[in-house]
Amino acid sequence: MELGAVLEAVEGRGGAEAVERVLARYNEENRTIFIFDPADEDKRKKLCEGILNILEKDTKTSCQVACLEALRILSRDKKVLVPVTTKRNMQILMRLAKLDTVEDPLERMSEFPVIVEALKCLCNIIFNSAVAQKLSLELNLAAMLCNLLEKCKDQQFVDDIKCFDLRLLFLLSLLHTDIRSQLRQELQGVQVLTQALESSLSVRWVEEYKTAEDRDRPPLSLQETDCAIEALKALFNVTLDSWNVHSENESHQFRYMAAILRHCLLTTGPTEDKTEELHSNAINLLSNVPVSCLDVLISPSSQEETDIKYNGMNMGAIQILLDFMEKRIDKGSSYREGLTPVLSLLTECCRTHRNIRKFIKAQVLPPLRDVSNRPEVGTTVRNKLVRLMTHVDLGVKQIAAEFLFVLCKERVDSLLKYTGYGNAAGLLAARGLLAGGRGDHWYSDDEDTDTEEYKSAKPNINLITGHLEEPMPNPMDEMTEEQKEYEAMKLVNMFDKLSRDELIKPMGLRPDGTMAPLEEAVSQYHTNKQDSSDSD
Repeated sequence: MELGAVLEAVEGRGGAEAVERVLARYNEENRTIFIFDPADEDKRKKLCEGILNILEKDTKTSCQVACLEALRILSRDKKVLVPVTTKRNMQILMRLAKLDTVEDPLERMSEFPVIVEALKCLCNIIFNSAVAQKLSLELNLAAMLCNLLEKCKDQQFVDDIKCFDLRLLFLLSLLHTDIRSQLRQELQGVQVLTQALESSLSVRWVEEYKTAEDRDRPPLSLQETDCAIEALKALFNVTLDSWNVHSENESHQFRYMAAILRHCLLTTGPTEDKTEELHSNAINLLSNVPVSCLDVLISPSSQEETDIKYNGMNMGAIQILLDFMEKRIDKGSSYREGLTPVLSLLTECCRTHRNIRKFIKAQVLPPLRDVSNRPEVGTTVRNKLVRLMTHVDLGVKQIAAEFLFVLCKERVDSLLKYTGYGNAAGLLAARGLLAGGRGDHWYSDDEDTDTEEYKSAKPNINLITGHLEEPMPNPMDEMTEEQKEYEAMKLVNMFDKLSRDELIKPMGLRPDGTMAPLEEAVSQYHTNKQDSSDSD
């Protein structure tokens, strides 16, 4: 449909019914359009102004919906938002979204499509316009959205309203740091959003930090899942930098949230993809929860609850995290965005909570029996994680190595047993542990026990590759002393040439176990030796 004809109808050359009819046709034709013709930019700006002039008047609901749908489509184009992003026009949309009234309840079902479309328009406009983001703070939009969430709490048939309310809060907290601070400090955003998440998941409590588990409960509906995902994303933004809990009330709030997130991990969505998206956002949010509050992920288990237990504790949520981690590894792409959050979360859980560490280690690093293959070769979770220790992405390989190191209680000898020195060298060099030892964190003194198969194979295991090798013949056994000396000098000359051409740099270990240029390392050893003899 010609844009000129639409503009003519909107600017008043036809009645309300004509406007509605023309816009309905325009919306149908442009529903999936996201790239617009630059030549029509001025016409689209005028159309936005004309639509907002109609919305300012008291028109019938069906006409309002058509106008808002058209405005939503037009607001996908950043270039036409200049006439839209004024205080007056933002207030028009806020009024239609029922954001400007405190006491007015959501009673009339006929108003719901208008509210939803107005919220969608605000989402597009705020996402695409920095001016609108600043106006949102001035108009106190976040507080109004929190108020609308309260209205939705006990209402039926408002999942769409709730979903786009939460999406708008997510965008505001993502794009404007002042609004994020306002939500956290003034508007009790953590509590409001946590309650919205709890409502979306239909949580029932049996104890203070324990939700009811029903194995036969049906999956969440698509609307419920979308609401939960939007609440999780908004909570993630609001709880950034929340590692330090300073009060008992904050600790309670985060433990309460962690219990809901545990319930979320044990919940499924309408499809496998939606379930993965739900769990992914729950894991991202769990990464913001102070590690001291994560003990609620496990709880004393009754016989009927689950078959996944360790030491009398329900490990169902931890198993979901492990399964999620392996699934993300198997995808083979987007490791930084998709895998590092769950690996970081599992690492912190294992570092702080002994039962979680021991349960995970039993699955990821079970006692070694067959050491005929290299640690990175195979299909077990251990093999997959060891392969990541040499990944090209520095962040991915660091967190994979750190996870395995923590499972080994930060003991170098234990890590090398499972990974080989070659795979672990990067982590050990970064931690100053190339000479052996252990990390700074304290762990329980329970010892690992080696299997008989491993003990018998241990003398023939190559420490670099971490697997069993048959004894190789020594090529120097057949050489004369003159040949040995010749080969040695040849090797020295090769290293000397590479060093002079600055292709390699001789390195050594400092007394603290970190790498340094050879001259510096030797000098430090001599200095330490001298200091030691002086003190004697």
